[in-house]
Amino acid sequence: MTSPTSPDPVGFQHHDHAACVHSALEEADRQCAQEGLRLTAVRRKVLEILLQGHRAMGAYEVLDILREDGFGSQPPVAYRALDFLVAHGFAHKIERLNAFVACAHPGARHSPAFMICRLCQSVAEAQSSQEAGPLGDAARAAGFHVEQTVVEAEGVCPACALKDAK
Repeated sequence: MTSPTSPDPVGFQHHDHAACVHSALEEADRQCAQEGLRLTAVRRKVLEILLQGHRAMGAYEVLDILREDGFGSQPPVAYRALDFLVAHGFAHKIERLNAFVACAHPGARHSPAFMICRLCQSVAEAQSSQEAGPLGDAARAAGFHVEQTVVEAEGVCPACALKDAK
């Protein structure tokens, strides 16, 4: 994974997916232990589901996988786990899709910018700056202090673009 200040997006490039999932789960375990948080079996499984997907997933899609794995079938099971993961920086909610994605920079305070493939729903996370650009300029002119921004861009990922080109 890249550092939270890196402009390089995380999500579309080829990588060792098993190692990526494993290291992210280890980081979540470490961070929860350090902060005194409970990464319950359900929360850990939901994070693993999001990491495996590398795409935006709705709560009911997550719930279906939880049900198949014997974790329960009631919507609060998925929503509570997702709320925990978002609240503690392990996942983000993609408002445009009403879906969730694992955070590429867990534990780091950052302003994510999401590139969402409209064809396969894969999501790459890059960094945006709340102080730079037109929004930062407008905020400074208005005397407004931006505390957090989330940018969501929809388009076509490199893999889908290659499929379309063939």
